[in-house]
Amino acid sequence: MKESSCDIIRLMLQIRNLKIIHRKDLRILLEDFSVTLNDGDKAVIIGEEGNGKSTLLKWIYDPGLIESYAEAKGERITGRERLAYLPQELPPADAVKTLYDFFSEEPAFLEKNPRELSRMASDFHTDNDFFFREQTLESLSGGEKIKAQLMRLLMCEPTVLLLDEPSNDLDIETLEFLEEFIRGQKHIVLFVSHDETLIENTANMIIHLEQVMKKQKSRYTIVHDTYGNYMKYRADQFERQAQQAQSDLRQKRIRDEKYRRIMQSVEHAQAVITRQDPHTAANLKKKMHAVKSMGRRFEKEDENMTRKPEQEEAIFFTLGDQDSEIPAGKTVCEFRLDILMTPDGKRQLSRDITLSVHGSEKVCITGLNGCGKTTLLKQIAEELQKRPDLRVVYMPQNYEDLLDLDQTPAEYLSRTGDKEEITRIRTHLGSLKYTTKEMEHPIRELSGGQKAKVFLLKMSLSKANVLILDEPTRNFSPLSGPVIRRMLSSFPGAVISVSHDRKYISEVCTKIYVLTENGLKSDLD
Repeated sequence: MKESSCDIIRLMLQIRNLKIIHRKDLRILLEDFSVTLNDGDKAVIIGEEGNGKSTLLKWIYDPGLIESYAEAKGERITGRERLAYLPQELPPADAVKTLYDFFSEEPAFLEKNPRELSRMASDFHTDNDFFFREQTLESLSGGEKIKAQLMRLLMCEPTVLLLDEPSNDLDIETLEFLEEFIRGQKHIVLFVSHDETLIENTANMIIHLEQVMKKQKSRYTIVHDTYGNYMKYRADQFERQAQQAQSDLRQKRIRDEKYRRIMQSVEHAQAVITRQDPHTAANLKKKMHAVKSMGRRFEKEDENMTRKPEQEEAIFFTLGDQDSEIPAGKTVCEFRLDILMTPDGKRQLSRDITLSVHGSEKVCITGLNGCGKTTLLKQIAEELQKRPDLRVVYMPQNYEDLLDLDQTPAEYLSRTGDKEEITRIRTHLGSLKYTTKEMEHPIRELSGGQKAKVFLLKMSLSKANVLILDEPTRNFSPLSGPVIRRMLSSFPGAVISVSHDRKYISEVCTKIYVLTENGLKSDLD
């Protein structure tokens, strides 16, 4: 089934009473979900990892896309809209196609004149010959793959864009273009993104999916506002509710203590009353009846008490300890490379590359898509992993490079396989918001964010003092993002990373380099 094309649908875009259940663990991802999207809405779907954001987007485009793993029931109403869907991962069937074949499959491509193609190539910061290359999509950089898919979608002029992580792997220049593009759309854009800056700069509608009560209950919130305003309103609302709940609880305790004393007094009087005083006994019986009636009234009042606000908690996790500390003067990396070639060895990407890292520096490498950042980071990782004086963990951009997708998270993380170690790993997974059932899922069934959490835990358990990270925040929700940035910023060891996440760069990194054709250049140059 094709996951990226344009369909002409009939009525207006509306969802009514949608319920989605995960088939394997019978977890309810969405319940009684309804929303209406109108022209000009730039709606972002946010929520923690594994909450069904991508599943919802797929169902809106084509309910058949989720049938293999989820059951859905609800009404999907559309107008005369042209829907276009960008999947989170490039379909394998498209990965082996050449760029020319990929674009040629879209009829609108053949109708474009050279001037129109040139304008689109310029907008996406690619060469004019990009559409006609014999290069396969799987050989492209992550950002180039996203660009190719977006350009093909836009050729058929959709009126509803459904974008699953469109910002993944885009360089900063293209991210800024994407922001301008989304803001400029006259029609509907519904997207999932982990890029907080992109969300802040584009979304005028927030759809927040939550799993509360240890993922036993689904909840959603829809507001027509900016992300910043929504998060501030949400925090203020929770704080007011928490304060009111605390006040109500305090008053309840005072009331219950008075009630307890009255009850004890009446019970004591009844216990000592003699049979020779039936009048007093009758009065005490009436009084006990009144006291019990008061208790029942209090129970009803308690049902309407302000409750402590339920919210889906962000992950709670620490990264590194005193064993991960690196002395300030220690040379972590002294990397030199005369020529950086593409993995197939056919094209030179850069030359005269040098990189020095000392102590607990947090280094970030940025640059245009396709300039060789991931290729360079792999070579740095290979060199540093040979050092006996360092404990290095490498987190690739493509998790499948290192993960055994058929293993469960605990199986992958276990070194000895003994019961005590597995128990400890499962406890850590619980702190990362895995449910008991999710811990039993093979890694291939986990979301991108859940896979990223596996790497986080691996880093912690390995006692690493050097982290080499390729787009470390790309699969974490905007709600988890601040936690991840604080973890990495406070990590006592060194971090060498590639990222286009503007908040990560500004909040975590102490040195920033741009990879150019002539080596690494400091962004201060």
